[in-house]
Amino acid sequence: MHKIVIVGGGAGGLELATKLGDSLGKKKKAEITLIDCTKTHVWKPLLHEIAAGSMNPDKHELEYMAQAHWHHFRFRLGRMDRLNRHKKEVSIAPYIDEDGKEIIPRRSFQYDTLIISVGSTTNDFGIKGAAEHSIALDTQEQAEVFHQKLHHAILKAQTQKKAIQPGQLEVVIVGAGATGVELAAELHKATREMTAYGIDRVNPDRDIKISIIEASSRLLPALPKKLSHSVELELRKLRVHLYMGERVTSVSAKGVTTHTKRFVPSALVVWAAGVKAPDFLKKIDGLETNSINQLLVHTTLQTTRDDSIFAFGDCAACPIDGTDQFVPPRAQAAHQQASLLFKSMKMRVKGKVNLPQYIYKDYGSLVNMGEYSTVGNLMGSLMGGSMFIEGFIARLMYQSLYKMHLMALHGFMSTVLQTLARIITRRTEAQVKLH
Repeated sequence: MHKIVIVGGGAGGLELATKLGDSLGKKKKAEITLIDCTKTHVWKPLLHEIAAGSMNPDKHELEYMAQAHWHHFRFRLGRMDRLNRHKKEVSIAPYIDEDGKEIIPRRSFQYDTLIISVGSTTNDFGIKGAAEHSIALDTQEQAEVFHQKLHHAILKAQTQKKAIQPGQLEVVIVGAGATGVELAAELHKATREMTAYGIDRVNPDRDIKISIIEASSRLLPALPKKLSHSVELELRKLRVHLYMGERVTSVSAKGVTTHTKRFVPSALVVWAAGVKAPDFLKKIDGLETNSINQLLVHTTLQTTRDDSIFAFGDCAACPIDGTDQFVPPRAQAAHQQASLLFKSMKMRVKGKVNLPQYIYKDYGSLVNMGEYSTVGNLMGSLMGGSMFIEGFIARLMYQSLYKMHLMALHGFMSTVLQTLARIITRRTEAQVKLH
């Protein structure tokens, strides 16, 4: 059978593996293998809620092994670090447990078609101290680490005898993109929920501070100004400190310093500025990459130097037809590309070589600020123009994006039943994760 290997089980990679498994895998027309370095999947736009403690990841994570069993593909745990294009083989690094013991030895997998969808990581641009003293929110593990640090900081402030020190309960978020502003709003809500459960020596309005530092002159610099203005108004209502036009030059255990010599004290720094593809992709076995490690691909999503290797999502630099620009690293693009590759793989298995071209369609953006507000702009073929939305309708549309992702993985009825179960159980649970 034709061997299709997908590396990366993010939203796009997992959706593609599921669709291919339900069609080609189930009919024994192809052997589908999904490789990922983690055992579970959580929709990446939810990571800021996990970091704040508003969401318990145990109730939203998906087990790759179970999904593979139900949908006729194979799952293999490990991190790809080598590629041999001549042998058509990917190599997976040994899997090491928390105690440093090797659990799974190095393995290699043969492919006829390789699809790389390993997403992106935060780009700290080599800023002094950023890697050592800040936390990114690229993975569920990082989000949970941040939540633990925040929870422990509040517990320490509750029980210590001395007064709360400057920066002890201040969170600094570097970067005012969607992740940064959504995290700021979610932290405002979650910290107030947390202190309501018997934390009586910490006053969240007085003691807990949230700051955003952004090198650009406005929030959400990649999105329309009207949307940025609306988000700024909401954050100022929440008393989030906004430092616009400030470029971070160093991060230490005590806080953040900017190019204007401004120092913002903080024991909790989140780095949410800039993205890049994982470092292992840089010139991997001769494949062409750009300055942020993205694999260069044609509009068919085939890499420029090997037609049997495809890449999509954040790790791919796909040209926008008729321009010198590339498809932005956004979830909607990965979803669109996964749908295209589903068609392309069925054609490749049949031996066809003229594959469909990917045309990016921008349906707009939504920024979720929890219970406070949701804002966005709808555009492209969906609206025939551009329309600004906010409030209940915008929040409903934001939630529907997650439901669409769940339906792609589980089907309509399972998603409905899961939603009803969460609505019922939510009434008997704390509104914020307390451990």
